[in-house]
Amino acid sequence: MDALAEKIQKTAKLIQQADSLIIATGAGMGIDSGLPDFRGADGFWKAYPALKLQNRNFKEIANPESFNTMPEIAWGFYGHRLQLYRNTIPHAGFHILKKWGERLPRGYSVFTSNVDGQFQKAGFLSSRIHECHGSIHHLQCKEACTPYISSAENFIPQLDVENCQLLNAPPVCIHCGRIARPNILMFNDSKWLEYRTENQAMVQHAWLSSVHRPVVIELGAGTSISTVRNFSERTIRRYNGHLVRINPTEPHVSRPDDISLPMTALRALTLINDALGIAMDEKPV
Repeated sequence: MDALAEKIQKTAKLIQQADSLIIATGAGMGIDSGLPDFRGADGFWKAYPALKLQNRNFKEIANPESFNTMPEIAWGFYGHRLQLYRNTIPHAGFHILKKWGERLPRGYSVFTSNVDGQFQKAGFLSSRIHECHGSIHHLQCKEACTPYISSAENFIPQLDVENCQLLNAPPVCIHCGRIARPNILMFNDSKWLEYRTENQAMVQHAWLSSVHRPVVIELGAGTSISTVRNFSERTIRRYNGHLVRINPTEPHVSRPDDISLPMTALRALTLINDALGIAMDEKPV
């Protein structure tokens, strides 16, 4: 058995012995579903060539100030992402994780920096999801005039995709009439309304206090913005857990008992699921 196969078998045993599953994901989780990778200017500009022509980078457009200085472009970008996420089908790895979590005694919990709503779309319970950077499927006033957060479900952006521009009217705050923006933590963001995310964090923390043998499956979380990796490492230390880090380019782990799998999310999850095999099919773990 080669080293990779041994790691896959070890991961399967960790899942079988765990009482709970903690799923921690960054942007790499969505790549197998066909979602764009914004890492580096080249990745961002490949997804949004119009912004390359305008010489606008990710930090400039993913910034609350853009809704003041160029609202049609800001909503051209976020409106396109909103429609993209609405139309994307979560890859099979989401369903594999859900199956594992539902078979463990204490169930599962999700910590994600992704704002795409793919876990909800894949059927995960909303009460088990902590979206640490917010959600594109929710709106707030760009000036945060009140703490009100609303659903974006009734906003249907009409887009000039070639020029990354919104053609119809942007959503507005029902309290003050100014432009609404996604309830997402952006760069240099002092007006993000975080109580929705804080409530999710409190629910997750209460659940974590009930687990004793968690396994953290971390997928596609890089080091450039280390929120997810920090959560994973803090959680395994505090709750006596094990970490399985799945990342094709940054898979390194610091503890000898943790597992590093240098591959994409779907490939790794499929191999682990195959290794679990009969045990997962015949009886709960």
